[in-house]
Amino acid sequence: MFRRIRIFLAVDAENPQLIKAQQAAFIKQVPLLYLMLMTNVVALSLTHLSAAPPMLTLYIPGALCLGCCIRILGWWRSRHNIVSHEGAVRQLQSTVYVGVLLGVGFTSWSLSLFPYGNAYTQVHVAFFMAITVIGCIFCLMHLRTAALLIAGVVLIPFTVFFATTGNSVFTAIAINMALVSVAMVYILFKHYAGFVELIESQKALVAKQAETQKLSEENRRLADTDSLTELPNRRSFRAEFVQRLARATAEQRKLAVGIIDLDGFKAVNDTFGHAAGDHLLIEAARRLRAFSDDGIFCARLSGDEFGLLIDATLDDDQLVTLTERICQSLQQPYHIRGITANVSGSCGIARHTDGGNAVQLFERADYALYHAKQHRRGHAVVFSEDHERQIVNRSRVDQELKNANLEAEFYVLFQPFVDSGSHAILGFEALARWESPSLGRVNPDVFIPAAERGEMMGTVTNILLRKALAQACQWPAGTRLSFNLSARDIVSRETIEMLLKTIAESGFAPSCLDLEVTETAVMTNFDLAVSNINLLMAHGIGIALDDFGTGHSSLGYVHRLPLRKIKIDRSFIADIDTNVLSRNIVRTIVDLCRNIGCACVIEGMETAEQVVVLRALGCGIMQGYYFGRPMPFAETLEKLSAQSHAEKDFTENRSAVA
Repeated sequence: MFRRIRIFLAVDAENPQLIKAQQAAFIKQVPLLYLMLMTNVVALSLTHLSAAPPMLTLYIPGALCLGCCIRILGWWRSRHNIVSHEGAVRQLQSTVYVGVLLGVGFTSWSLSLFPYGNAYTQVHVAFFMAITVIGCIFCLMHLRTAALLIAGVVLIPFTVFFATTGNSVFTAIAINMALVSVAMVYILFKHYAGFVELIESQKALVAKQAETQKLSEENRRLADTDSLTELPNRRSFRAEFVQRLARATAEQRKLAVGIIDLDGFKAVNDTFGHAAGDHLLIEAARRLRAFSDDGIFCARLSGDEFGLLIDATLDDDQLVTLTERICQSLQQPYHIRGITANVSGSCGIARHTDGGNAVQLFERADYALYHAKQHRRGHAVVFSEDHERQIVNRSRVDQELKNANLEAEFYVLFQPFVDSGSHAILGFEALARWESPSLGRVNPDVFIPAAERGEMMGTVTNILLRKALAQACQWPAGTRLSFNLSARDIVSRETIEMLLKTIAESGFAPSCLDLEVTETAVMTNFDLAVSNINLLMAHGIGIALDDFGTGHSSLGYVHRLPLRKIKIDRSFIADIDTNVLSRNIVRTIVDLCRNIGCACVIEGMETAEQVVVLRALGCGIMQGYYFGRPMPFAETLEKLSAQSHAEKDFTENRSAVA
């Protein structure tokens, strides 16, 4: 029983939102409650001042009013304090206990005054008790426990006392007050239930808002996060870059932006599958994330490309040292599902101190990355003034190419490839050249990337092939022509169909034509490249794999290509007469060609010693400066004519000897 009473008297501490609302409501009603009590006490004391003893009219009322003042002052001082949940529970619980004590005190005091005075003063006592308890109940409606206790402490003694006075008027007042009490308690329960329901609704609304906010934040996080690596994505990187650049500009601090590209990733992805590629990217992201302690913001921009933002006061050497550490980390072997993959990371860096907005800085970093992949693969390159000049030159080349008269300015030279035994010319490789009126002679390494950037490569290739075929038609029958296709050409069905039309219209025998493609070009889109190669082969055109050994293809892909020739890159030939490893590599490739039934062509022959060594290794076809530099068409006719006369003389001499 006592436990139930204690529970009834206790404040519901399990509902923090309700406690907070009760405290907030009560703080506003405290002054009104105690001012009403003190006003009513003073009024009752004055009507009994001449009839009752000072103890009941002065001292006890004074003590009760002092208690009210103390309570008002305490609540007033704490009105702006941030109270913890536990503190609020204690305040409300103390209000319940104090309310009961004050109820007992006021009830006892007012009933003690009843015997004194006349009928009017007695009615005043009844009126005081009734109106005061009603006021207290309404002031404490948000704290139901306190309101019910005060109602019980005051109304029960009130009803019993006045019902037993024997006076019909007071009995009627007692009965009336009892009925009013029942109505007030009903109203109290309904109001409190509505108050609790409102708090619960607010709590549910707050919870819904919190859930919505959490969902919004999660959506924002997902929108800014790469789903595979969980690094910030390109969108997040762009926003972070703009913010940091603005801050660095305002505070005159240094900022560097870097772009990292994984070298050899596509080969891993194609050879071992996309799942292995995904695991490699996740591991690469983990390694990059480890450098966040160095003040580096890392993001995945796309595919195997990552972005870096470096907030640090570093000079060029320190920047390179830091990013070289990142590149070295990326070069460590990747152990993925029982396989070991090796890739490297090339990095381009641009500094905010070079000036420029976010777009310009990113383009500079991208150019530095391009330079790194071309010249320092697997290392870091900081954008420099030389790079700036190269960009200006590249822009000029791009512009001049767009305005060029392609038919008039583009032409081909021819370099012979010969039989390694007789040194007889078997054919010529057509080499693209551009003579610009404003730029002069432009290197193919410059204008071919420009044509690719300007979406002009197919047109340029078709013009050059048409010119090469027109001239090759004047060679003796059986003389072969090799022509290079760019990386864009071999993966463009539209370009291939255009080239087939040009070949058909030229009158040159397709069986004497070899189109050369590089490993890297084929690997950019292997399936489409193979489809286009098969289309070319169906028209009798041969396919040669150029620069073999320098790309990222594997034997698993090479054997799926319908090749007529494999051309060994010149990088293996430079020291062939002194380097045993180079000889072993070339011997292996020659054996591979023999086993898969295609011819092997050696490029870059420059010395007689190289010729001797390579003939001994079984190389059948050779090409290089030793046999002839790129030459104009007229010179090819001279060489072929001289070879024809030499062969004729040789035949006649043999006949004479016989």
